[in-house]
Amino acid sequence: MQLQLYGKKIWLYRNAIDFRCGVDGLSYLITGSLKQNPQEGIYLFFNRSKDKIKGLSWHKNGFVLFYKRLEVGRFHFNFNQETGAIEIQSDEFGWLLAGLPWQKMKSWRELNYDKFS
Repeated sequence: MQLQLYGKKIWLYRNAIDFRCGVDGLSYLITGSLKQNPQEGIYLFFNRSKDKIKGLSWHKNGFVLFYKRLEVGRFHFNFNQETGAIEIQSDEFGWLLAGLPWQKMKSWRELNYDKFS
């Protein structure tokens, strides 16, 4: 199965959560705290020690719960005690899962060669 990222908003919850939460607990957090529909987007959550990420997304006829644990190091988060969630882009999501300092990285800007013809 391949999780479709294109066209979906990706939300990163800015507070550590209890990692015993499953699909129901995360869905409740999304609808209760974030006031959003858990079937619309990809929602990411991290643990207190910042070495694990859980994600929740809807895929056709059910929820997909995914989990990543870094064997070495920690995920790079710097939220200054803010609450709620922030929207991140798909390239930032990839950097985040790779354990890179995604908040400091920038994508290459797109070039348009039509201007030179």
